[in-house]
Amino acid sequence: MKFLQEDSLHEECGVIGIYRNEKDAASLAYYGLFALQHRGQECAGIAVNHNGIVENYKGMGLVSDVFSEETLKDLKGNIAIGHVRYSTAGDKDVRNAQPLVAKYKRGDIGLAHNGNLVNSESIREMLEDDGVIFQTTTDSESILNLVSRHSRRGIETGIRNTMSLLKGAYALVITTGESLIGIRDPHGLRPLCIGKLRDGYVFASESCALDVLDAEFIRDVEPGEVVMIDKEGMRSIEPANWCQKHLCVFELIYFARPDSVLDGDSVYEFRQNAGRLLAKQRKLEADIVIPVPDSGIPSAIGYSKESGIPYGEGLVKNRYIGRTFIQPTQEMRENAVKIKLSPLRQNIEGKKVIMIDDSIVRGTTCKRIVEQIRKAGAREIHVCITSPPVQYPCYFGIDTPYREYLIGANKTVDEICEYLGADSLTYLGEEELREACGHKSQFCKACFNGRYPMEVPIECQPSEC
Repeated sequence: MKFLQEDSLHEECGVIGIYRNEKDAASLAYYGLFALQHRGQECAGIAVNHNGIVENYKGMGLVSDVFSEETLKDLKGNIAIGHVRYSTAGDKDVRNAQPLVAKYKRGDIGLAHNGNLVNSESIREMLEDDGVIFQTTTDSESILNLVSRHSRRGIETGIRNTMSLLKGAYALVITTGESLIGIRDPHGLRPLCIGKLRDGYVFASESCALDVLDAEFIRDVEPGEVVMIDKEGMRSIEPANWCQKHLCVFELIYFARPDSVLDGDSVYEFRQNAGRLLAKQRKLEADIVIPVPDSGIPSAIGYSKESGIPYGEGLVKNRYIGRTFIQPTQEMRENAVKIKLSPLRQNIEGKKVIMIDDSIVRGTTCKRIVEQIRKAGAREIHVCITSPPVQYPCYFGIDTPYREYLIGANKTVDEICEYLGADSLTYLGEEELREACGHKSQFCKACFNGRYPMEVPIECQPSEC
């Protein structure tokens, strides 16, 4: 079962959309996907639109594995949408790779989706009862079908009617006719920003993709907003209903690249502040502060600056390994941790070590890292986590286990510390997290406190799923 195999939080995917006056939009989408590779490492795809004809190329693997110079040359069009995906064990299938492309009454349509619908089963059942045949197991195909069937009076009407039926998280890029369309769910749970090219525009899950393309950041797509780009330029369709923004706080804690800015918040500054607040929250005596790379690096720097304890590298990351935690046996999963991270004995032997990480899910990975550091000769190991305990599942596009497998939901901090084999364990407090967020209320923190921004399904037990 997939949930029993995972011990880290995984973002489902990243999307990019390119509109150019020239025909070579695919190459820019390709480079943009490289910048978003951290958001999904198992599938990649690009669809291009040339005069309303949408063609698609996708496959399993990293962006560099899927595309070659020859395949990119064959993808001709001035509009392109791209997708990188993290798939779970149950649906690792090239058929679920995106973008999805189909023909409907008004022509060709392509769609790429980041997020997850909480009412996907009821929508799919409704469509299947009406005779719709599905080619994938993704909720993205349901969105594509809804847009198609509601577009008799035009794509704008189709999108608006579709959004009225969707419940959950979604950032979408769509191409049809001669348009590129960016959409964000009414709560803004998933990020999507807009950039200006010399000869066009970009939609991207993160601003770091704009930097790679030399695109000027314009703004973020607002919650519930539909942004349409065509030869007349860019125009916005305002949200039909007002909703409070609830960007997933784990975008700042872990998912996003540190050089990205999401809804006006610098990811790097947030992580540094989280580390600084951890140091203020609990005074520890130690010889060195080390991060669990990569998301822990800015936080460890912030902790070091605030505490005065020297920052150092204590774990070396193998840069040629992706997210390799899905393995057929527990032994192989544990070995994957050893392959991915190696202790730097020269920096930690005989020392009191503060280890900074972003979160603990099931605890098995953190336990294994603590064991490695202990074997490398550390005298004391103090684990500091830049988020509160993860106690509730996410239904909006993050792959988290059932609650009974979340260690933060079933053990006290002292019990978790004992399980890890650490000398102490400190989680960032909820008030400190709020301060790190600039005291803004625009974030979803349901995985910590169970306060979801919308109704969610009653959690079923693993035996029932």
